[in-house]
Amino acid sequence: MDKIDKNQNYNLKFKILVFGLSLWVYPTLLVFAEDLVVHGFLQTNYSARIADDNPQGAKQGNLIMGEERFQLKSSFYPQKSKIGFFVKSDFYHDLVEEDFNVDFREGYIDFSDDKFGIRLGKQIFTWGVGDLLFINDVFPKDWEAFYSGRPLEYLKQGVGAGKFNLYTDFASAEFIVIPYFTPDNMPSTGRFFFFDPYPNIMNREVEKPKTTFENTEYALRIYRSLGGADITAYAYKGFYRAPAMRADNFTSPAAISHFYAELGVYGASLQESALGGVVNAEYGYYDSMDDRNGKNPGIKNSQSKFLIGYQKAFPADFTVGLQYYGELMHQYSQYEDNLPSAFAREDRLHQYITLRLTKLLKYQTLKISLFSFYSPDDKDFLIMPEISYNFTDNLQAMLGANIFGGIDNNTALGQHNKNDNIYVTLRYNF
Repeated sequence: MDKIDKNQNYNLKFKILVFGLSLWVYPTLLVFAEDLVVHGFLQTNYSARIADDNPQGAKQGNLIMGEERFQLKSSFYPQKSKIGFFVKSDFYHDLVEEDFNVDFREGYIDFSDDKFGIRLGKQIFTWGVGDLLFINDVFPKDWEAFYSGRPLEYLKQGVGAGKFNLYTDFASAEFIVIPYFTPDNMPSTGRFFFFDPYPNIMNREVEKPKTTFENTEYALRIYRSLGGADITAYAYKGFYRAPAMRADNFTSPAAISHFYAELGVYGASLQESALGGVVNAEYGYYDSMDDRNGKNPGIKNSQSKFLIGYQKAFPADFTVGLQYYGELMHQYSQYEDNLPSAFAREDRLHQYITLRLTKLLKYQTLKISLFSFYSPDDKDFLIMPEISYNFTDNLQAMLGANIFGGIDNNTALGQHNKNDNIYVTLRYNF
């Protein structure tokens, strides 16, 4: 059995275990029905490419995403107990793939006391202070969902993990142990155009880290308030979520394999009310443990990542947010000396400027928003306008777009030039 099959087998066993536990847990919860809370939604979500030019392998023409989705989530936290449960699952029909599937998004057990807490199971983590810019938030993302117009909550993926919280008068800490690696979900062939330095190489394989004690991921966050500011320190040891590349010959390869390189991240963040709004800053040092000398072109060099942001709320429910983000590559001369001709050249300093505008109207039932990324070095951008309206407390509709642009088709956003899309979402909450 190869490495991918072993990971798939582990994932299947994990799902079977969760299902078996649910058969025992749910009857128990029914005995305490007054403490059981059940919510969910029914949702339709469609996204279509604006241009008629579709990528090779497109199954439904311009349709990038077409879903009918039913989510059910339940929580059980008895008032006189220190133990509780939470489960959230999606059942959906994928019109592009023409199949039905289940997305077990979260499911965990909590034990809480005055000074500490423990959470075990599949859970979603959010760290850092960036707005759609992630430095110390090293947990898996679903970029295909983000670029195709699925609601923002689907950008984050859950991971099977143990989380341990400690609360003291001096500071609080959160320690996370992740035994099973989960990668980012990248835009896929058939749904998206994207840059591939070797488009004619069909002989490829993907190797995920084995589920072993040595490959267990660890993450630590220590935080406290000091003088009105929220200060946090972070540390992580694990793997990059996006794959690196291994080739028999980078100049003219006959075979390519993708794998996930080891990564350490060490950083800090600060958030404080100032200048009539909220100011935040964040830094992270990315230690590329498999390529510290910067000579392997298939693995990212070590980097310093940083951002500074400001958000201000104005009268009449209008909010503005600005961010500046940078990635400073280390060992840049080694990177230049070993860069294959097929690869896109990155600048030593890669930058983004983001802008968020939000306006609420009609007693906050109508929201008009805009979020944009612009890179002054890559000269590419992403503009995301959206309008949403709450017909009732339960019924909401959203209409939006993802508009990409760039001079070159090999930059992070410029490669999506042909992926401009319009999406519509209708959701009924219960």
